[in-house]
Amino acid sequence: MPDQGKTKRILRRRRRIGPFLCWAVVFADIGTSVYYTPGILYGRFGTRAAIFVTMTLLVFVLLAIKYVEVAVRYPEGGGVVTVSTRAFHPFVGLVGGMFILVDYFLTAALSALSGVIYLSVVFKSLGAIVVLGTVGALLILALLNLIGVKASAEASAIFAVIAGVMQVAVVTAVIMRLGPAHIFDAVHQVLAGPRLTPIFVLTGYAGAFLAFSGLESIAQLSPVMAEPRRRVANLGMGLVVITIALTSPLLTLWSTTLVGTHANPDQFISLLADYAAGPGLAWMVAISGALLLIFASNTALIGSYHVFLALTHMRFLPRPLAQRNRWRNTPQWAIAVATAIPVGVVIFARGNTGTLGGIYAFGLLGAFMLTSLSLDVIRWHERASAIVMLVGVITTAAVTVAWVINLFAKPLATIFGGGLSVVGIAIGVVTYRVAHRRGVPAVFPHLLRDDRPPTLISRARRIGKCYVLAVVPSEPGPAVALAKAAVEVANNQPIVFLYRGQGLPRTGLPHLMEIVDPYLTDATAQDVLGRVEREARTHAGHRKYIYAGKGTAAEAAGRIGAALHPMHTLVVDSSSERSAPTAAGRPTRMTKDSVGILDYGPS
Repeated sequence: MPDQGKTKRILRRRRRIGPFLCWAVVFADIGTSVYYTPGILYGRFGTRAAIFVTMTLLVFVLLAIKYVEVAVRYPEGGGVVTVSTRAFHPFVGLVGGMFILVDYFLTAALSALSGVIYLSVVFKSLGAIVVLGTVGALLILALLNLIGVKASAEASAIFAVIAGVMQVAVVTAVIMRLGPAHIFDAVHQVLAGPRLTPIFVLTGYAGAFLAFSGLESIAQLSPVMAEPRRRVANLGMGLVVITIALTSPLLTLWSTTLVGTHANPDQFISLLADYAAGPGLAWMVAISGALLLIFASNTALIGSYHVFLALTHMRFLPRPLAQRNRWRNTPQWAIAVATAIPVGVVIFARGNTGTLGGIYAFGLLGAFMLTSLSLDVIRWHERASAIVMLVGVITTAAVTVAWVINLFAKPLATIFGGGLSVVGIAIGVVTYRVAHRRGVPAVFPHLLRDDRPPTLISRARRIGKCYVLAVVPSEPGPAVALAKAAVEVANNQPIVFLYRGQGLPRTGLPHLMEIVDPYLTDATAQDVLGRVEREARTHAGHRKYIYAGKGTAAEAAGRIGAALHPMHTLVVDSSSERSAPTAAGRPTRMTKDSVGILDYGPS
């Protein structure tokens, strides 16, 4: 009985997250933007900042819908890396990985810096050592990750609820201070002044996307979401949209118009609370906001090193980056790099949030754009409805326009983000080619899931009808023989290689932000499929790979043949491999390299 009670307590602690905790984790990331975005935008656009935050709110809602779909489609997580790899090519996934890494680096730096600045509202002495305090905070977060202290959804909920309540309290206090009849009087001040030129409007619109940094975190939560994942993701993101819509535009409007031109823009929300209700609320807002900002910085660090690990397993980054220490089994080098870059950014900016805001948005908007475009490609090949396609394309166009504008409006962001991305991509290409020359080719298969057959796309073009379905065995020799037979039978028609993982299914839940792709940790599958790819490269037609984890339902593997409609299904003639999906009828037997191959197809 005691053992059963202990097991139940462990299961409760490790349960998957529902809509509320999903909201908490995402809001703990995106909800921090309101603490620094009004001040950064005020420095560039003055009291017009609220106009641009409101403009981008609609695009934020459309992007949220797309990110929910990405979370539902790809339960392994990965966000932009996964969806762009599936829609285009693994190298496009590498580009997406560099975009999101640039975003994570700046989010970690800006959130930590803003957190220390807000703490200085209460602890005045921190104001003189902001840079040192921020660097210290980042190093402490790195140490916590190094010793294995993981972020949890429950901890996110505590910080998110406290900060969310404080934000709503500020909104309520301002309404009570102004009176319901005058809550929008500040709009007249926003609209007054020089006429808004098209260039000014477009630049402001592009810059205001900073207010919605953190949206991408919903796609990273997919591995830990409860079922049904679609319902959880929709409800969780719906709560996020409602919370942000009720707070971000209003707090931006009032903080840029009511607190005075001589106020510190880096503490706008706390100063607005002081204006509306006095120092008590101002202190509570400062402390709760600082804690949430530091927590968001930690989330960005965690996201960074998990992307490093995924790209390393994809052979785009050097293997030592994923090396784990014996002390706590944590990836020390990935954590070190994920921390060193934000630390360098804070030192470069000399603790100036305006400078950090000036180098922001390249990676954020690049990741938004690539995710949105990739999902459009997949929807197109799945024949989504016209209205879904139209709204999706409009969303992609809106984000692309913002990204292109920022390339010119924020030259420092382009230099920093573009330069870092180019360096990362160059390292990825070199690492990939070196690994390819020294070993078998890298293969990036689709994951077979119970809920839907994979949409097989190559370079944004859907592969035609599968001519040969080859069920790959787990032993290299028979697998290579099967590949030779498949190439011969296909005669330059499309081939799909299906591999069923032999490793034990994972037990326990992933950590937050972890990318859980069973293929990336299945060394046997990578070796076998690499050998198959090396042999199949003589094949001039399309070839795709599907990986079915051992924990995947047998019915799903059985449906793959019906979904692909192959003319030929090839299976190694052995009792251990013959349980794979097969076509109806008597097979034809052939021999390749002394290995018997069964061909279920036209005689």
